[in-house]
Amino acid sequence: MALHEKRKDLDSEKQKALLRRLVAELSGMDPDFYYRPTAEIAQAIKTYISGSAKLVQEERALLDKLSVRDVEVLLSLH
Repeated sequence: MALHEKRKDLDSEKQKALLRRLVAELSGMDPDFYYRPTAEIAQAIKTYISGSAKLVQEERALLDKLSVRDVEVLLSLH
């Protein structure tokens, strides 16, 4: 496996972990959040990322490049 592919896999795993953390944060604010459709959750996460999510620069950089569809796919993979 090429170094570039390994880096991409590592970024993907970091993104999934961050998304799980954000889902947990949003679920803490709204107990029904987890049961919403994935598309709605993904949109809420993107809004949260661009707004009040407490993220360090590296985390924000990893998540900012994701589209709502990317977030949906990553959430469905865990």
